[in-house]
Amino acid sequence: MNTVTLEIVAYSEAMIAIQTIRHTVFQVEQCVDPDIDFDGQDDEATHLLAYADDKPIGTARIRYLSDSLAKIERVAVIPAYRGRGIGKQIMDCAIAFLNHQKIPEIKINAQVHAKTFYEKLGFQQYGEEFDEAGIPHIEMRIKNPVPFH
Repeated sequence: MNTVTLEIVAYSEAMIAIQTIRHTVFQVEQCVDPDIDFDGQDDEATHLLAYADDKPIGTARIRYLSDSLAKIERVAVIPAYRGRGIGKQIMDCAIAFLNHQKIPEIKINAQVHAKTFYEKLGFQQYGEEFDEAGIPHIEMRIKNPVPFH
C-alpha cells in the first residue's frame, strides 16, 4: 500500500464502492442483516471513502441528528487493510469535517470490542451496553475538540 486518500462523497456517486465494503464487513464477516445495514438513510447521509492506490478500502457515513449533534456510523475497513491506521484516518477525517460544519457534539454506537479504539480518539461511553444487529454496542460521544472561529 503506497498512499491512502480520503474523500467526502455522496452516496449516489460512490454507491457501489460503499455497498461492496459494507457487504464484506457487515454482512459476510459479521452476519448483519442487509436490511439493517442498508436502512434507507444512505441517500441523506454524507459518506467518507478511503482509497489505497485508487482501490476503495474503507468507509463511514455521517448523519445529522440535529443542528448540534451528528452521528458517525457504518465505519468499515476491509480485512486486508486493517491494522494500518485506516480506521483512525477515517474517524479523524469525519471529526474534522464535522468540526468544519460547526457541529459541537458527535455520537457513535460502537461495537463493544472497539471501545478502546474510540476512547483513544476522545470518545467517552454514554449509557449502558445494548444490542444492535445482534452485536453488543455502547453509545459513545465526543465534544468536537477544535474551537470554532
